Amino acid sequence: MADTPPFPAIGAPAPDFAMPASKGRQVSLAAMKGRPFVLYFYPKASTPGCTTEACDFQEALAALGGTGLPVIGVSRDSMKAIDNFATKQNLAFPLASDATGTVTEAYGVWVEKTLYGRKYMGIERATFLIDADGRVAHVWRNVKVPGHVADVMQAASRLSAPGQ
Repeated sequence: MADTPPFPAIGAPAPDFAMPASKGRQVSLAAMKGRPFVLYFYPKASTPGCTTEACDFQEALAALGGTGLPVIGVSRDSMKAIDNFATKQNLAFPLASDATGTVTEAYGVWVEKTLYGRKYMGIERATFLIDADGRVAHVWRNVKVPGHVADVMQAASRLSAPGQ
């Protein structure tokens, strides 16, 4: 398997994407033009860590909305699994399906992982803050869920502060 491309650098253009999302929606970089947003990658719908992370973003939507910052979650799950997850957790923001893997690879989050000595390919939990110009403003790699959404909100407030 070829090496995973590196994460997009801060200040670099965000890699393009267009994916189907929960509740019959579509998400794309083009649709977000002119608006900063959060794009986060999670390994698998309905698993404990991914559920906690999604619920943390859901709980923070009011505060994130105050910054004008939409949230998009991405995994390689099927749309059926994503829709079930979004419905069960009552998530208002879109969860997108990167079934082909092109987006997870473009963002450098499709990586080799090890669990109990077994190596496999999977999604590295990561979050990207994209600015209104479509450039990467901040990157969180190997995200640990507790406190992560608060860190994203703090960075978002700096991004949208006057003079930024």
